[in-house]
Amino acid sequence: MSHRSESIQQAARIATRLHPFGETVFSEINRLALEAGAVNLGQGCPDFDAPDFIREAAREAINSGHNQYPPMGGAPVLTQAIADDFQNMTGITVDPGQDITVTCGCTEAIAATLIGLLDPGDEVIVMDPVYDSYRPCLAMAEAVPRSITLQAPDFHLDAAAIEAACTDKTRAIMLNTPHNPTGRVFTPEEMESVAEICRRRNLLVFADEVYHRMVYEGRHISMASLPGMFERTVTMNSLGKTFSVTGWKIGWTIAPPHLTAGIRSAHQFLTFDIAHPFQHAAAVALQNRDAYYTQLHDLYLERRDLLCEGLDKAGFQVYRPQGTYFVLCDHSHLGQPDDITACKWLIEHAGVAAIPPSSFYADPRDGAKLMRFGFCKKIETIEAALERLGRL
Repeated sequence: MSHRSESIQQAARIATRLHPFGETVFSEINRLALEAGAVNLGQGCPDFDAPDFIREAAREAINSGHNQYPPMGGAPVLTQAIADDFQNMTGITVDPGQDITVTCGCTEAIAATLIGLLDPGDEVIVMDPVYDSYRPCLAMAEAVPRSITLQAPDFHLDAAAIEAACTDKTRAIMLNTPHNPTGRVFTPEEMESVAEICRRRNLLVFADEVYHRMVYEGRHISMASLPGMFERTVTMNSLGKTFSVTGWKIGWTIAPPHLTAGIRSAHQFLTFDIAHPFQHAAAVALQNRDAYYTQLHDLYLERRDLLCEGLDKAGFQVYRPQGTYFVLCDHSHLGQPDDITACKWLIEHAGVAAIPPSSFYADPRDGAKLMRFGFCKKIETIEAALERLGRL
């Protein structure tokens, strides 16, 4: 290699703050699954199409000329639909023009919130295991994660542990309910215990609620709906999981103006706006969909039970989820030393792909005995995976 090539490579190095993260585990497992022809229960996206009404709404939006820049905060027709949906869920009236920002999926909602509202050195409490974009986004904001580990088998939200992790630098708590990947739907008591800490310590809450329509046991509680919490909460959500349009990347934040200002200060330079015709289709999707939400619940409940029962028969210790469309399992019976090795072994020997969740933990050892399977799949896909697992 020439001296010039070495110099170019040194100049093009990855930013130090992103060194720990590398390629996402999703990318690696999906690549291995594809190469092996495995049944993929790893990535959290459906293998079936979106409902007819939302696809037709997208076609109509394109044909109606909604193909140029929308307002930076979001197309008014969508922000109004989000405001109406939020009011129906929580009873809270929000201003669609000032309190709602449409983002490139919930992933950008997370990034814009952290970059726009945190300063270098601010500490944020996160509940391990966490969705794998949280820590890289905190790194981009130069903020410091402080991890609390949710422990199997019940993955209880421990307010005393949260309290103990707080310092004079703590700025916010990140809370995901229903929780990916444990499937917990936090109880009213757990939610209020976190709210009490935030009110007393004057902390913000960054509430990731993308699975709020996928609850099978208990009930979803939006943090913003608790007393004294709306003014200190950023609620983050998206269309993709609920309507099986993960490729559209339509997300949003709901927050009072003093928090929205920070979110938009970052959002305007990250993406500025999001695909305009899909915003109009999203507005149609959110309007008067009670029958659809019932159907969605029943569809995923059937798949949850099918997968959990099959995994149990195949020898896994199953932690049955209360919400989301993921199942965590203990893979100890496979005899593999850790989750990454076990997932690769499963692809090779059973032809089934799952996600190793150790990357969701500050200490990868905390997730080394676990695997995450997704049931956002056709019945025949789940049955094919279980048939293969049954041979082990």
